[in-house]
Amino acid sequence: MARLKATCHCGAVEIEADFPKGLATAARCDCSFCLRRGVAAVTAIAASLRVLKGAENLSLYTWGSHTAKHYFCTTCGIYTHHQRRSNPAECGVNLGCIEGGNPRTHAASYGEIPWHDGVNHPADKT
Repeated sequence: MARLKATCHCGAVEIEADFPKGLATAARCDCSFCLRRGVAAVTAIAASLRVLKGAENLSLYTWGSHTAKHYFCTTCGIYTHHQRRSNPAECGVNLGCIEGGNPRTHAASYGEIPWHDGVNHPADKT
């Protein structure tokens, strides 16, 4: 378990959370939203996530079932984190916002960043 901090680009928003497997869970998703966002997210425990600075600077975006909640800095526009639709007890945190996180060099320590099939999400099946 690792407690890590993350910030947006301009520094207006700072969060921290507990990451059960550190940065090893980084993954990308190909749902219509994540594909456009292009960010690798790392798994954190939702109940542990705390906004240390800038809660008033966070903007919330939801769509469809409104289960997933995506947060962005209103100043710089950077996506910092989201509560997951697949497991609302988890958050995905932008790997690039985490201290020491860098998608470009991630493979050297953890292997290639995998993709999740968000196009065929189980919650979309009727």
